[in-house]
Amino acid sequence: MDSDTSKILDTSDTVDNTSASKEEKAVIPIEELLPKKINLIPLTGRPIYPGIFTPLLINDPDDIRSVEEAYGNTGFIGLSLLKNETEEPGAADVYQIGAAARIIKKINLPDGGINILISTLKRFKIRKVVNEKKPIVVAVQYLEDEEDDTLEVKALLRGLIGEMRELSENNPLFTEEMRLNIVNIDHPGKIADFTASILSIPKEEQQKILETINVRERMEKVFIHIKKEKELLEVQRKIQADLDMRIEKNQREYFLHEELKSIKKELGLSSDPKDADEEKFGKLIASFQFEGEVKETVESEFEKFKFLEPNSPEYIVARNYLETVVTLPWNPPEPEGYDIEEAQKVLDSDHYGLEDVKKRIIEYLAVRKLKNDTKGSIILLVGPPGVGKTSVGKSIARAMNKPFFRFSVGGMRDEAEIKGHRRTYIGAMPGKILQGLKIVKTKAPVFMIDEIDKMGQSYQGDPSSALLEVLDPEQNVSFRDHYLDLPFDLSHIVFVLTANTLDSIPRPLLDRAEIIQLSGYIDAEKVEIAKNYLLPKSLEKNGLKKSQVKYSKQILLHIANGYAREAGVRNFEKNLDKLHRKLAVELVTGERGEKDVFTPDTAEIEKMLGKPIFRDDDVKYAKVPGTAIGLAWTSMGGDTLLIEALPYRGKGALKLTGQMGNVMKESASIAWTWVRNFAEKQGIGSLKWFESHIIHLHIPEGATPKDGPSAGITMTVTLLSLLSGKVIKPKLAMTGELSLTGQVLPIGGLKEKTIAARRNGIKEIIIPAANVRDLEKIPEKVKKGIQFHPVNTMEEVLHHAFPDMF
Repeated sequence: MDSDTSKILDTSDTVDNTSASKEEKAVIPIEELLPKKINLIPLTGRPIYPGIFTPLLINDPDDIRSVEEAYGNTGFIGLSLLKNETEEPGAADVYQIGAAARIIKKINLPDGGINILISTLKRFKIRKVVNEKKPIVVAVQYLEDEEDDTLEVKALLRGLIGEMRELSENNPLFTEEMRLNIVNIDHPGKIADFTASILSIPKEEQQKILETINVRERMEKVFIHIKKEKELLEVQRKIQADLDMRIEKNQREYFLHEELKSIKKELGLSSDPKDADEEKFGKLIASFQFEGEVKETVESEFEKFKFLEPNSPEYIVARNYLETVVTLPWNPPEPEGYDIEEAQKVLDSDHYGLEDVKKRIIEYLAVRKLKNDTKGSIILLVGPPGVGKTSVGKSIARAMNKPFFRFSVGGMRDEAEIKGHRRTYIGAMPGKILQGLKIVKTKAPVFMIDEIDKMGQSYQGDPSSALLEVLDPEQNVSFRDHYLDLPFDLSHIVFVLTANTLDSIPRPLLDRAEIIQLSGYIDAEKVEIAKNYLLPKSLEKNGLKKSQVKYSKQILLHIANGYAREAGVRNFEKNLDKLHRKLAVELVTGERGEKDVFTPDTAEIEKMLGKPIFRDDDVKYAKVPGTAIGLAWTSMGGDTLLIEALPYRGKGALKLTGQMGNVMKESASIAWTWVRNFAEKQGIGSLKWFESHIIHLHIPEGATPKDGPSAGITMTVTLLSLLSGKVIKPKLAMTGELSLTGQVLPIGGLKEKTIAARRNGIKEIIIPAANVRDLEKIPEKVKKGIQFHPVNTMEEVLHHAFPDMF
C-alpha cells in the first residue's frame, strides 16, 4: 500500500464512538477501544507515524477485503512497512512495529479500488500472527512512549520547533497548516513524529524513528535529520542563488547586446558578426543571380546557416562553404581588349630570341581575337630547365591583360589537390583551381601549371587523371570540385603547362595540349640575355647600381662557356649573383670604393668564381681510333656523346657499358652485326680476329641514363674506326639510327642537338636525309658556321667520316 501524507491532524486522546450508546454519558478513552487483534495492511512507501490524519489509496483485492472487514467490525486497521517489496507479502515480510489507525471514511473508486481517510493513533508491536497470508491478521501489543521530563527534553523540544520554523519559512513546500501544527503541538513525542513525517528521510531511517519508544532518543534522531536537511537546503539555496545570478547576468547581457545592436544600427556601424555574415552572404548571393542546381543548393546552405549557433562546429563548416561560394567569380568575364601589336612588344621586351615561340603565341592570340571567343586553350611549353618557360607564361598574361596565377604539380600525389576534399573531412578545402580563381577574382585568367611531367601517383589517387577534367574543353564547362560540389565553368581560363620532357606525361593529357618546344640558347643568345635581363635583375637583387659594374662581351661569353654551358640561363644568373655578392662584400668592408667601377677580366672572374667548370680542351673530339662523336637529346637539352671502343683477347663478343637503355643496346647490337658483315666484304679484319677478340663499347659519363634511337650510326662509325685504325674527321658529330640493312633512319630533337654541337665547337654534322625539313625550324644564327651532311645509307656516313678511306 502506498502511504501519502497529505493532511496533518493532531488527534486528541478521546474521540466520539458512533457505536456507543447515546444514553451513555461517560467519555471512553480511545486506547480502551483499540482491538487486541487487528487486520494488517502492508505499506510500500514509508511508515505512517501516530497522530497523522491522511488518505490512503488501496488497490490490492486482499487488502480491500481486509479494510472492508475492519470497517464493518471494529473500524481499526494496522499499518506496517514492508521490509522488501514482494508480489505476495505476508506477515513475515513486514516490520514488527507499526501504527494502528481508525478508518474515518471510505470511498469506493470506479476502478474497483478504495480510498480511505484514516487517523493513526498508537504504535503497536506484533505479538502473534493469527493469519500469515492476506488478509493478514495479527495480535498486537500497544506501546507507550517512554517520557523523561528533563531539561534536555525541553531543550530538544525547543530546538526542534525552532529548526522547523526556520525550515518552514525558507521552504515553499510547507503549507500554512503545517506551520500551525508546529506551533500548536506541544507534546515532545508527537513533535518528533510529526517532524519525521514531513522530512525527506529514507524509509529505513523513518522506520528506526518509529521503532524508537524513548522520546528523548527519538527527538535526538530527528534533530540530526533536521540538521542534514538544513545543510542540504543551504547547498540548494546557494546553487539556486548561483543559477539566479547567471540567469540574471545572461538576461542583462542579452538586453545590453540588443541595445548595443540597436545603437550600432542607428550609427551605421557593424553589428553582431553572425548578423554581418548573414547580411554579406545574402547580398552577394542575390547579386550573382544563380540559377538551377546552384541556386537551390546555395540558398539551402544559406538558410541552414541562419539557424546555426556561432558556437557549434557546423557553423564554421557552413560559413567556410558560403565564403568559398561568394568569393568565386560566377559572373561572365568581361570582353577581351588586347592588341596584337602591343602583345608582340610585350613578348619582345620580356624575352630575347625564342622567335618560333613568340610567333606561335601571336598566332594563338590572333585567332582568339578573330573568333571573338573567350574560351580558353591549353599551351604546353616543353624545354630544359632555365630556358624561360615560366616567364613566357607571365608574358602571355601581360600580353592579354589578364591576371596570372601559377602553381606547381611536381611531386603531387593526391588528386584532392586538384579537385578538392569532400566537406565530410576535417579541414576540407577546395582544390588549387578554385583557390586560384578566388585569388584572381576573374573567370578568365591565365593559369600556369608547372612541372606536369613530375606528377606522381599513390593510393590517394592519380592527379594527372584529375587534371584531365580541368583541361578538357568538353568537360571543364561544368567542372565539379569535390568541396564545392557545384558545376563551375573553367572554359574561359587560358591554361599554360610546363614540362622538361614529354616522356612521362600521360598521352591523354598531351592530346589536349598544343606543344611548343623551347630548345635552349647558344652562347651569343646567352650574352644578349645577360646584358638585357640577367644583369639588371642581379644588380637589383644584390643592392648594386648599374654604374658600379661593367662587363665586356668577351667576359660574358667566358662565363657562358666556362661556367654555364647548359641549355638554359639559370646557372648563368647564379654565377652573376655570386660575382655580385662578392662585390657587395668588398664594398661593405671598404676593399673597393663606391665610385670604383667593377670591370673584371678573365683572371679576376676565375679568382671570384674558381677555375672554369668547362674548358676548351674538354670538348669531346674523336682524337684516337675507336672513337666517334654522337649527338643526344635529354630533358636538360641537347648534349654530345663521345663513344669509345677497345678490343681485348677473348671469345668473340660485344660488351656494352655506360648505362644504356634497351633501345640503345639494340642499336649497338645492330651496329655490331652490320660492321662484321661490312668488314668481311671490305676485307677489314678477318673472321678469325672477330672470333678471338671481345669488343668493349662504352659511352662515358655513365651516371647519366641514356636511351633513344639516335646513336646507331655513331656506334657503327666507332667500331669501324677501331677495326681500320683510322681517326674520323675532326670536329665532326653525327646523329641517326641504323637499320640492319644499312639504312639511316630519322631522329628527333635536331634543334637541341645542333645547339649542343655549336656549344662544343662542332663544325660538321651528319644527319638523316629525312630530317632535312627540320633544318628550316632552326634559326640561322644557330646553324651559322655548321655544315650539315644529309645521308640515306651507312656508306654515305662512312664517306663523310673517313673521306680518305671510303
